[in-house]
Amino acid sequence: MPENYDAIVIGAGHNGLTCACYLARAGLKVLVLEQYHTVGGMTVTEDITLPGFHSDLYAFGYQFGNLSPAPAELDLASYGFELLYPDPNFSQAFPDGGLVTMYRNLEKTIASISRYSPKDGETWRRMFHDYLQAKEDIAAWINSAPPSLAEETSRLAASPGGLENYRFGLQSMRSWCDEWFEAEETKLFLGSFACHANVSPDDAGGGRLAWLFDTLIQDMGNNVVKGGMHQLPLALARCLESQGGHIRTNARVCQILLKDKKAVAVQLEDGEEIPVSQVVASGVDPHQLIVDFLGEAAVGPDIVRKIRHFEWGDAAFVIYLALDGLPEYKAGPEALRSAYVHPAPPDLSYLAQVYADCRSGKLPAAPMLLLCNDASADPSRAPAGKFVMKIVANNVPYYIRGDATGKIKARTWEEAKDPYADHLIDLLTADYIPNLKRLILKRVVHSPVDVERRIPSAVRGSVNHGAFLPYQAGALRPIPELGYYRTPVDNVYLCASGSHPGGGVSMAPGRNAAQVILADLLKK
Repeated sequence: MPENYDAIVIGAGHNGLTCACYLARAGLKVLVLEQYHTVGGMTVTEDITLPGFHSDLYAFGYQFGNLSPAPAELDLASYGFELLYPDPNFSQAFPDGGLVTMYRNLEKTIASISRYSPKDGETWRRMFHDYLQAKEDIAAWINSAPPSLAEETSRLAASPGGLENYRFGLQSMRSWCDEWFEAEETKLFLGSFACHANVSPDDAGGGRLAWLFDTLIQDMGNNVVKGGMHQLPLALARCLESQGGHIRTNARVCQILLKDKKAVAVQLEDGEEIPVSQVVASGVDPHQLIVDFLGEAAVGPDIVRKIRHFEWGDAAFVIYLALDGLPEYKAGPEALRSAYVHPAPPDLSYLAQVYADCRSGKLPAAPMLLLCNDASADPSRAPAGKFVMKIVANNVPYYIRGDATGKIKARTWEEAKDPYADHLIDLLTADYIPNLKRLILKRVVHSPVDVERRIPSAVRGSVNHGAFLPYQAGALRPIPELGYYRTPVDNVYLCASGSHPGGGVSMAPGRNAAQVILADLLKK
């Protein structure tokens, strides 16, 4: 007879594991099923280039997790979880060798901004102090189920400046930057973090998102996990196992089996059926859960239709590099010391064109790149005297219909990925890191198709389980009918980035979902 579990969590990403830990801690017998060969999902570290060069395949910076109570509540430090605190946090590099840097020290950040605009430096000081006043409310919003429309409206109506705050929540990044800052360098420096969530300069909601990233990083740092981001899910896995929970890898789910409108088992691709008595929680993307695992008969045609039209956001293109020495940034050594570097000309219109190209199916000529200086933040990531770096373009098309570089004729990623990587390496070498090309010992390129193939929840090569847009946020994430981690099937829940508060390494969707699940179980 197959073993029976109280709860099954599908997907061993960091949110699925977080949810599983809380359920096990509450006394449930928990099983986590993961299709990949190890736990972690988008928080995996591997020697993908050469032995000894440890690359975080996807997530690298630990930002919103700094506001999470989960590491302390689950005592993750005792299971091997440790943070490092690089300084500087990040830098914006310009083709002329200019640089604006966010340090852990506010005054140093202000001084860096003030090289381009003293007024902008003082504006940043005021904005940061506004954040400090709101910090507890922000943490509470992230680490709890989203408020209802009635609750949110009442709160805004009752609070001083409520309408202004509502307006801010709808502002685009360009609108916010143009309202508050005068130097184009400042606008790109503080606005570009919206691009981490695939939000363009003209998408609604980008202003608040950029502000939130920037202020949080100024306050708590752009930290990294010692030994690689994979140490976070590994610590969660050890925590779960200490509570009696179980994990199975290489176990891909194909269906959730129902009886009397309730989940009673999970079926794997090989036909194995695993009984479950109380809860199924999904740590995969909403499409897999609703369309593939449950289906129209369980949730209804309207929900299936909405999920089929859910907006996934722009795709990611990643280059992993093992380097034979230290990159020499044109902007100087401060850029190398930064955990992140954003290289781009100081022009939001340039950035808007990148997204226009991407969303029309063209390969952008100069996408907004994220350079992760992995070995600067954590020297253990590379052998002595060597370096490991990751280059991410979060704004490329999944389906190639054209090319803005003027160089690439291929229209499939299998044929286009290496020529496009050549183009990006040439661009970076010419404008930002003159010695980059000659340092490369080994590179590995992942197109959006490769990303999706490795992690099926990275639908169409996206990395956040859905675009960050006002109509896919809060209680509307992923859609209103699924906005509180619940589904139409009484004992099936969502617990990953397709739910509030969304993507990134926060542990919040997993923890929030567990709170909702446990509260519902008490009512039954």
